[in-house]
Amino acid sequence: MTTKAVLWDLGNVLLDWSPRRFYEKLFRTAEEVDHFLGEVCTMDWHAAHDRGVPMAENREHLIAKYPHYEDAIRAWETGLDGMLNGSVPGTDIVMDTLAERGVPQYALTNLPAEWVEPVNTLYPQMAHMKDVIVSAHEGVIKPDRRIYEITAMRLPFAPEEVVFFDDRENNVTAAREFGFDAEVFRGEGPLKAALAARGLL
Repeated sequence: MTTKAVLWDLGNVLLDWSPRRFYEKLFRTAEEVDHFLGEVCTMDWHAAHDRGVPMAENREHLIAKYPHYEDAIRAWETGLDGMLNGSVPGTDIVMDTLAERGVPQYALTNLPAEWVEPVNTLYPQMAHMKDVIVSAHEGVIKPDRRIYEITAMRLPFAPEEVVFFDDRENNVTAAREFGFDAEVFRGEGPLKAALAARGLL
């Protein structure tokens, strides 16, 4: 089957995202950062945002439990630009090249609704996307099969005609089980090799 389009994950595939980067500027020691990210604003807590729970709602129980961290908890929503460090090396150039060659590009991302507009503003290559499937808008996150069903309905290609890049093995496995051509993102070199093997670069 000929590959006709590319489907991108965003965080740590296209966007260099790390909450630690931001909170290292708010706390004095690495131990404080470890405690905050490990016990307060955890990835499990953040997953609710990806499912569509508003940040303003989801933070209230944390603030009640950890009132001395109120400012840091609220900063999770507004600190996205401090969590980002531009594009993952090389991926912006790859996207530009694909766009020049007329290869359709899409995104499938676990992303809070509050961060959609900032991501579009901070990352110019988002303009290459013909459509972006955002978990918060759909109420379901990868690797749930439902989000791949939604994606397949949104894209004008059969899943096997679309190559999907994600940095998480479980998301890639779920995509393959659904029928997408999928690869674990391992950096610029392997990315280019995978695209070249499919005749896209």
